[in-house]
Amino acid sequence: MPIIKITCSLKDEGTTIIILIISLIIMFVGLAGIVLPIVPSTPVIWFGAFLYAFFDGFHSITWMMLIIFALLTIFSLVLDYFGGIIGAKKFGATRWGIIGSIIGGIAGFFTGGLVGLIFGPFFGAVLFEILFGKDFKTAFKSGVGTIVGFLGGAIAKLVISVVMIGIFIWKVL
Repeated sequence: MPIIKITCSLKDEGTTIIILIISLIIMFVGLAGIVLPIVPSTPVIWFGAFLYAFFDGFHSITWMMLIIFALLTIFSLVLDYFGGIIGAKKFGATRWGIIGSIIGGIAGFFTGGLVGLIFGPFFGAVLFEILFGKDFKTAFKSGVGTIVGFLGGAIAKLVISVVMIGIFIWKVL
């Protein structure tokens, strides 16, 4: 049974530089996705690495490196998605506070962009905690937990993104 090999090896140095520049632009757009909620940060960075690897014939960036980048991408997405929930739980949120945090995050995303994405979960957690019997101080603590978790997830995503780009540049150059 024949083995299918999918590659597109770069032929000259000019083409290599052009593909490298395009890949880096894509990666830096992905990096901007850490603060722009509409851009899926690490998946875009992974795509930039894949694009270069494809045109380079997987010489500088191997399939194994792309798999490692994919695992880092998945890990960063999980941290990003669950960061606020984990933070709220660590700060004492109940099930209702976590539900409020999720609803607030969705509402915040659609109404207030980045600011809404940060503070929507906070207000949602506080509101739901109060609605379901918690005092303001406890509810506020749960809300703070959502912000701490969100920021922790964003910082982790930033570190993972910078590491991916750094490894890419190191391997290519």
